[in-house]
Amino acid sequence: MRKKVSIVGAGNVGATAAHWIAAKELADVVLIDVVEGTPQGKALDLLQAMPIEKRDVSIVGTNDYADTANSDIVVITAGIPRKPGMSRDDLLNTNFNIMSDVVGKVVAHSPNCIIIVVSNPLDAMAQTAFKKAGFPRERVIGMAGVLDSARFRTFIAEELQVSVENVTAFVLGGHGDTMVPLSRYSTMAGIPITELIAPDRLKELETRTANGGAEIVKHLKTGSAFYAPSAAAVEMVEAILKDKKKILPCAAYLQGEYGISGLYVGVPCKLGAKGLEQIIEIKLTADEQAALQKSADSVKELCTVIGVA
Repeated sequence: MRKKVSIVGAGNVGATAAHWIAAKELADVVLIDVVEGTPQGKALDLLQAMPIEKRDVSIVGTNDYADTANSDIVVITAGIPRKPGMSRDDLLNTNFNIMSDVVGKVVAHSPNCIIIVVSNPLDAMAQTAFKKAGFPRERVIGMAGVLDSARFRTFIAEELQVSVENVTAFVLGGHGDTMVPLSRYSTMAGIPITELIAPDRLKELETRTANGGAEIVKHLKTGSAFYAPSAAAVEMVEAILKDKKKILPCAAYLQGEYGISGLYVGVPCKLGAKGLEQIIEIKLTADEQAALQKSADSVKELCTVIGVA
């Protein structure tokens, strides 16, 4: 019996996540959207690619949550995307209402699933999903740090002209301008990048990482990033389905870790079959802790506005 992953939202992020999952033959996929025809068409198109890719998975498009029943994982990408000049916060109220509606329907049909939230503003939407689902924190996780770290790794690899496989990076905190790229814990083939890149240049790479999404929105003009965000969500899906015990930076509900309580903030997480299996606490300098706290404060501000703090 293959695992089942439902993806809510058949836009660019959702459909591309379905593509990655099918290409890796990780699970059967249900793609659901409120727009009639869009999930059905994209799912059928993707399904017809499977003989070429030599992958045996079922891909179904639907507008009915009954088709998502008994999902192992539900990835939520639904919501309005960012447009040029729009901050993640502008999305807040609209996406809060969408998230509340979606989570109620997901939980009704898949009470034992693990939820991965991709919708923006990420941390506040993960907090919304957690409050609305009534699940333990282990089963509601936000995708942010995997994407932010991938962006940081991309820029580091380009700077050092090495394989991306040689580069590890950690980005903590909220998914937005207050994120905390941790250069001290980022390495190239095990060597700290602080020994390889001048401090001023490193600061530039950190700033570019924090503005990574906005840079893409500026280029696209009418949309936002979707290849890397969907790949990041699927790395989390794979770690859970294969019980990898993989350490990935994710938005998790903190209960005193890093001195923060009652909020979703990006931290190193161990992902396995139960979802979030452990939060790894690393030692931070006073400056890094202050930056993380500032990031958490900005998440709390958003959560207070929508009443989920």
